[in-house]
Amino acid sequence: MTSSFHVPVLLNEVISNLNCRKGGVYIDCTLGGGGHSKAILKLIYPHCVLVGIDQDIDAINVAKKELELYSDKIKLIKGNFKHLIRILSKLEIDRVSGIIFDLGVSFHQLKERERGFSFKEDNYLDMRMDAKQRFNANILVNNYTENDLIEIFEKYGEERFSKRIAHRIVTERKKKVIVSTKELSDLVIRSLPKTKKRKTWRIHPATRIFQAIRIEVNQELQALEAGIRQAVEVLEIKGRICIISYHSLEDRIVKRFFKEMAREEMGMKKNMVQILTKKPITPTLVEIKENPKARSAKLRVAEKIK
Repeated sequence: MTSSFHVPVLLNEVISNLNCRKGGVYIDCTLGGGGHSKAILKLIYPHCVLVGIDQDIDAINVAKKELELYSDKIKLIKGNFKHLIRILSKLEIDRVSGIIFDLGVSFHQLKERERGFSFKEDNYLDMRMDAKQRFNANILVNNYTENDLIEIFEKYGEERFSKRIAHRIVTERKKKVIVSTKELSDLVIRSLPKTKKRKTWRIHPATRIFQAIRIEVNQELQALEAGIRQAVEVLEIKGRICIISYHSLEDRIVKRFFKEMAREEMGMKKNMVQILTKKPITPTLVEIKENPKARSAKLRVAEKIK
């Protein structure tokens, strides 16, 4: 799979841990270009059903072509995995054998300039994963209060200079509406202390700010919490859930939810899942060399037991 949506990360590790079996129903909650879905289908087609979900209609269209050999066993849905149970209900599916989440923004979305996800290309501030959604990065940057900006930069970007950056944005937008990714990126750099403005950064100063805005625009962490909860609910006994995260905020949510659903209280087992990864699985050096965007990936796996 080599479309612009990216090479599927930790592919072998996901497939081996998903424990695919014939006759199963599998859900790819973040379809992208269909890389993980295709690997599942290769193993168990035609004795399976696969549902692919994505907010991005471009992803749906690309995956449709990529998976056309398996078209009689797939259902591709434009939607958000936070509505997982509703989506499955419409398909008259109440139990599934395995679920995968591959979180974050796709390489395709970063590459497409008009999507406004990346500060490396100058374009309109957008960052919507669902292009039909009204709320976007432009509205956020030009309308959130200074305190609101500080809060999301600290909460979703873990940015130490959140107050300086938020103040600069509010000051500058009074003079002129901030409309482009380059304008915002430049404002971030201008907000830094002089000692931090030298171009010797390991990570570009705008990275955390763009991440925070993207997460807020798409309500990614709220969707993740809702999605995991519903995924565990619809899994059949011995069904497995695989989640790949790319930054600490996502990974903390996954780790916390798995622990909550596996915990014991007062010596009584209330657990719904067994955690199969005591530590997250990370890419090999070989994979990182071939696909640098995999470097921060972490895979956690759990199995439904109750």
